[in-house]
Amino acid sequence: MIEARRLSKRIADKQILREISFTMQEGRMYGIIGPNGVGKSTLLQLLTGMEPPTAGDVLLRDRVVGAYKRKDLAKWVAVLQQGGLPAVGFTVREVVTMGRFPYQNWLGEETSGSGEVVDDALGSMGLLELQHRRIDQLSGGERQRVALAKVMAQEPELLLLDEPTTYLDIGYQVQLLDTVKKWQRERGLTVIAVLHDLNLAAHYCDELLVLHDGGIEAYGPPSEVIRPELIQTVFGARAIVLPHPDTGVPQILLQSGVQPGELGCRGE
Repeated sequence: MIEARRLSKRIADKQILREISFTMQEGRMYGIIGPNGVGKSTLLQLLTGMEPPTAGDVLLRDRVVGAYKRKDLAKWVAVLQQGGLPAVGFTVREVVTMGRFPYQNWLGEETSGSGEVVDDALGSMGLLELQHRRIDQLSGGERQRVALAKVMAQEPELLLLDEPTTYLDIGYQVQLLDTVKKWQRERGLTVIAVLHDLNLAAHYCDELLVLHDGGIEAYGPPSEVIRPELIQTVFGARAIVLPHPDTGVPQILLQSGVQPGELGCRGE
């Protein structure tokens, strides 16, 4: 479904990405991980055609992404941008209904109706009781849930998420990613998510692409990618990697560079 060919991106005098190539298959969930400033969000923008590459090509279904009309692309590709929704005066339901725009005619009408799709999206994100509340009356976490409901009302086949757990406490992080994973499996979605939490990335993603110094440091299943030496190289952190007791996926325990007796904590 997705192919990057010798993809490069330069912004001003800084080389962000340098001739990276990879493929991603339909029906799987991919995580893009790496330290801050390495180009994770930039790569996501290149994959959707929101930003042009300096060199190289992105192909979606064997067609260069820039060759698609934006509304045609929006019928099967949806993007959840970093930072959630602005605090506008629309209601929750009105915002989620905006996800149906690609299917509307020039009068803003949709012949097949969209009420059931919108209801499903609201229900999946626990927003039915808030559907008549204005967006500017919601917390940042609630707005993030509305943003995901909006892109799911779009009924995409390819879903791209840029740090989707921003503003969410741990309970809603798990709920959001559980929902995405459920949709991915039930509907055969392809999901690409930029994630900061490596444990969440390993837990939910089928494969991880690790960016470092403008290139791909590693790409494969979490069991092959999440290794102590990679964490040290890419993030500059010492880590112990252990299998999750329920799923067996690798999970990270960070090690301090300070010895326990130097932390200032004393036992009684």
